[in-house]
Amino acid sequence: MTERPKLVLASASPRRLALLEQVGLRPEALLPTSIDEEPRRFERPSALAERLAVEKAQTARRVAATDENLKDAYFLAADTVVAVGRRILPKTTTIEDAAECLELLSGRAHRVFTAVCMITPTGKQRSRVVEARVRFKHLSRPELDSYLASHEWRGKAGGYAIQGIAGGFVVRLIGSYTAVVGLPLHETVNLLAGEGLPVHLGWLNPLEGV
Repeated sequence: MTERPKLVLASASPRRLALLEQVGLRPEALLPTSIDEEPRRFERPSALAERLAVEKAQTARRVAATDENLKDAYFLAADTVVAVGRRILPKTTTIEDAAECLELLSGRAHRVFTAVCMITPTGKQRSRVVEARVRFKHLSRPELDSYLASHEWRGKAGGYAIQGIAGGFVVRLIGSYTAVVGLPLHETVNLLAGEGLPVHLGWLNPLEGV
């Protein structure tokens, strides 16, 4: 019997893991990476998202190269960038950063770019960038202050997570909801299936035929 190919997620993000599990994909390992995520001079938001996703996947593959259980796995990584025009908003680490981002997003539209990169066991690399457009309501001072007090903004691109409290700020979303959460499922499933990972096995009912 041929061993089922293994999948490694180059992330510690609970939301990305949950999205994979939603479509029946359960990684054998999580290999979060530490890379420099600072944008390069004049780098476009979409290019930044793709570069970081690629670097994360490549780094995870290098780390796993000496692990007999993982060296022949598929490696999957993603990165999300929030932008207003060409201005790239940070993954907020301070309340001041979060307040600045949310005040900028209040009452206006912005773009979310999520890139996904996959590397096959043979070293073939493929990536996709998915763009979504999101419009926020005008945030009142009490709303803004209460959201900042929640600390949900911590470590989030643009200072918010659409699957959390900030989902109540969204007036309109054009594009992939799962991409805004952090992993575009349609594109991810297609990339993996197109390169031979049997993604549909996770859809089968294990009790069927028992």
